[in-house]
Amino acid sequence: MAVREILIYPDDILAMVAKPVANPTSDEIKTLVQDMADTMYDAPGVGLAAPQIGVSLRIAITDTQWRSGRYEDNNHDKNIEPEKDLRVWINPEFLWCSDETSVFEEGCLSVPEVYENIERPSAVRLRWLDLDGEQHEQDFEGFEAVALQHEFDHLDGKLFVDYLSPLKRKMVRKKMMKRYKS
Repeated sequence: MAVREILIYPDDILAMVAKPVANPTSDEIKTLVQDMADTMYDAPGVGLAAPQIGVSLRIAITDTQWRSGRYEDNNHDKNIEPEKDLRVWINPEFLWCSDETSVFEEGCLSVPEVYENIERPSAVRLRWLDLDGEQHEQDFEGFEAVALQHEFDHLDGKLFVDYLSPLKRKMVRKKMMKRYKS
């Protein structure tokens, strides 16, 4: 399909709340998801939300296995493509978040070369639709729970830098504006 441009913080679109997907089974949505996957794997990343490529819809994708080290560490031949475990999340909603929290170092394709420790709930229960329009509900924990919270924040116009102190956020904004002037 196509690798699309990833918007860079502080692009205004990244601060918008995305709209629900009316027809998850449409060809347009399937093409969008394929473009998102091509873009995420090309970047490379473990997740991407539609707003990050300028599409204000409640769609995110993740593949927490692809870059987590599970395949990289065992794949010494760099000519072999690592296995992929693409997950598609349409109109996701958290039904529950644990009181227990974990701290993970996070980065973002829309905030390149910036990594910070972010505290989030350790476990979540999620409801979402797939590309066939079927509803699912499942619990997630650890890195996968963190990745889902990170990606779904994008659907609400929030980035991981919003969890930083105002001073750190200002420094990141200045760095991104200087490096990625349009």
